[in-house]
Amino acid sequence: MEMNSSCCTPPGSGTATVVRRPRPTVGGGFQLVDDSGNAVTERSYFGEYLLVFFGFTNCRTVCPPALARLDRVLDELGELGELGDRADQVRALYVTVDPERDTPEVLHAFLATRHPRITGLTGAAGEIEAMQKAYHVHASRVDTTDGYRMPHSAFTYLMGPEGEYLTHFTDLVESTEITAALDAYLAVR
Repeated sequence: MEMNSSCCTPPGSGTATVVRRPRPTVGGGFQLVDDSGNAVTERSYFGEYLLVFFGFTNCRTVCPPALARLDRVLDELGELGELGDRADQVRALYVTVDPERDTPEVLHAFLATRHPRITGLTGAAGEIEAMQKAYHVHASRVDTTDGYRMPHSAFTYLMGPEGEYLTHFTDLVESTEITAALDAYLAVR
């Protein structure tokens, strides 16, 4: 099989082979409702960097530390801001995977007392499912004797000011690493 050298060798680099990987397709359009009852789309957040996390208010294992980590990131960004609070350029979004229970009112009551700088998003089940698919988020309902639970993936996505995917972080990444990544993006803005 003949290889087209122009696709794998950068100009002026001789014979070195460079493997180019496509940027993952993550994110996209959505139509949801925030925890204040306002209709929002992806365009509502253009101009801001987004930290997007999917979860639900009844989660007892994954979400509490993830939301606390987002709070720490916003605190750390505020401390870094030499020319003002860098946290003002970042919005943390908590998108429910359980729209049946997580109404705007439930999200607002949950976030206002525990995580007031994080915005909750909910909506119709189909819209939530479409957003989960766009972000490659797994969540499924598991019935239990006392109701149901919603096991879900635990990634925090960093999206750019035009809605573009920049990177993601697993739940094992410390807040300082997320803050350093955000700070690097904010420094060149």
